[in-house]
Amino acid sequence: MSTLTTEQLVAAQKSGVETSFVFLNKAFEGIEKLADLNVQTVKSTLAENQEFAVKALSAKEPQETFSQQSILVQPAVERVQSYWHHVYEILSSTQAEFAVLAEAQCKQFQSDAHSFIDGLTKNAPAGSESVVAAWKTFITTASDTANSAYETAAKAARQAVETAESNLNAASTAKRTRQAVAPVESDAKQ
Repeated sequence: MSTLTTEQLVAAQKSGVETSFVFLNKAFEGIEKLADLNVQTVKSTLAENQEFAVKALSAKEPQETFSQQSILVQPAVERVQSYWHHVYEILSSTQAEFAVLAEAQCKQFQSDAHSFIDGLTKNAPAGSESVVAAWKTFITTASDTANSAYETAAKAARQAVETAESNLNAASTAKRTRQAVAPVESDAKQ
């Protein structure tokens, strides 16, 4: 094996290790964001529950406690929707960063493969043209297959993101509609 080929293999392995750590770091950034969101959610929930408990214990009649409890339901629903919206944003941004990294890695792999084949072609002994042509065909086919698979995966990911966005938008629209209708219904009852 020539020195050039060994250097290329070492560089490819080094690049693969570096890419793995880039992906791991991005994944941990997403996990860290989710953990921070969960800590904030637990803190605010504890504070709200403490406030409710103090009000409930200071109530003079049971009806006051029940009325306070019903007042808490709507904000709780909104907090849950807000929480899942934030989870979606974190997952969506992490997925987008992964997609960018994967696309860059795919392009780098293709470039490295073509460079390898070009080097093979230049350094091939006389009479090995058919073997080099077979390698070129193999690399080109593998590259085309990888591109097709990547495009299919990227399209599926985009569709999943669009579906999630439309579901969030529909939930937000439904919430705004309920909030707009509620005052009208209470006015009609009076």
